[in-house]
Amino acid sequence: MYEQEYRNKCVSADEAVKIIRSGDWIEFAWAASVPGLLDEALAKRKDELHDVNLRGGVIISPLACMDCDPTGEHFTWNSWHLGGRERKLVQKGLAYYIPLKYSELPRYLRENVKTDVVAIQVAPMDEHGYFSFGVSVSHYAAAIDRARAVIVEVNEDMPRTQGGYDHVVHISKVDYIVEGGHRGLPILPSAPASDLDRQIAEFVLPEITDGACIQLGIGGMPNALGQMIAASDLKDLGIHTEMFVDGFVDMVEAGKVTGMRKQLDRGKIVYAFAAGTQKMYDFLHNNPSLAGYPVDYTNHPFIASQNNQLISINSALEIDLTGQVCSESAGANMISGAGGQLDFVEAAYNSKDGKSFICLPSTYNDKNGQAHSRIKGLMTHGSAITDTRPTVQYVVTEYGKVNLKGLPTWQRAEALISIAHPDFRDELIEEAQKLKIWRKRA
Repeated sequence: MYEQEYRNKCVSADEAVKIIRSGDWIEFAWAASVPGLLDEALAKRKDELHDVNLRGGVIISPLACMDCDPTGEHFTWNSWHLGGRERKLVQKGLAYYIPLKYSELPRYLRENVKTDVVAIQVAPMDEHGYFSFGVSVSHYAAAIDRARAVIVEVNEDMPRTQGGYDHVVHISKVDYIVEGGHRGLPILPSAPASDLDRQIAEFVLPEITDGACIQLGIGGMPNALGQMIAASDLKDLGIHTEMFVDGFVDMVEAGKVTGMRKQLDRGKIVYAFAAGTQKMYDFLHNNPSLAGYPVDYTNHPFIASQNNQLISINSALEIDLTGQVCSESAGANMISGAGGQLDFVEAAYNSKDGKSFICLPSTYNDKNGQAHSRIKGLMTHGSAITDTRPTVQYVVTEYGKVNLKGLPTWQRAEALISIAHPDFRDELIEEAQKLKIWRKRA
């Protein structure tokens, strides 16, 4: 039925990117979904384009259009959430972070920002004329709603993922189709779990009970916890998360996940985007137990909190003695981004019997090998506050876990110092005294 329309819209990548003009804003890529042929074709047009702004995030594969323009005269990368490649571009002054509360991203695109062209990678069209967004549902539908033009690059290896809504685009909304053949997907290996990660995870695991609904963030500690859950006696777990990672596949294959006790999307694994190994991509393909949703559904605190026993596990870079959390920068140096951490911190606490955990090693070593405490009297100058003091519930290090909800500043200081590295506790007490948040004992 749609074969003729498909043929009429099918062009080369070089032809498709001619629609992009100087000064345009392009919604371009997210995580494992980078339109490689369009990227290469756009790079070829470098000398005839100026001030083209590309938007995306969590990029895990090369960007030809950025690599070809070391001065940033032609292309600027604007990131919703920095991956490692984007972090290097930021340090060179070629990319910039967009402060984000991830659940609000579709609204930003519909109401607040300019989008001239959407150029994204998709799965092959089905018999009804729909292209699946594959591993990146997230916010693409919202961007398409406002764009002047839509280009899709078809990757034969992109999983066709099932979803709730806004997980596909119909050919009638597409201006150009570029056939990419078998392009594969970039592999994001699971972050290796260290002994320290496992020590921290050991404090969280007893807080999870049968029927809990799990959200895991990125990193070694959430990965360690996923492995521990897979090896545990837990049962009837649910999954409602923003990022789907390999740890969830391990949990499913170990028989721990049914989703049958969820209040929303019963029996379904809900997520906004996915990145991982080929095993995980294969698991996603046409799997009826999964539902990819836009992020204003997966991450909206009101929606996510309707699942009882929502357990949110996320990592952090540092926390001050009053409970402010930074998970995105080292001072003013951007490391990643806020993502949906605050969304799930709020959602888990508002879920019936839900719990939110911020997990971090007690120390880190600088480039000279000197140890520093991640628990600080005051945040490092310039650090971004990801989670405000009233929102934070459990904080966990390898020395224990504390619940900060409802505590005055002096009790917060006592609690956090109790899970700091012993080598820094006296120093932290002195800082708390200077800040007048240390209660003197008789």
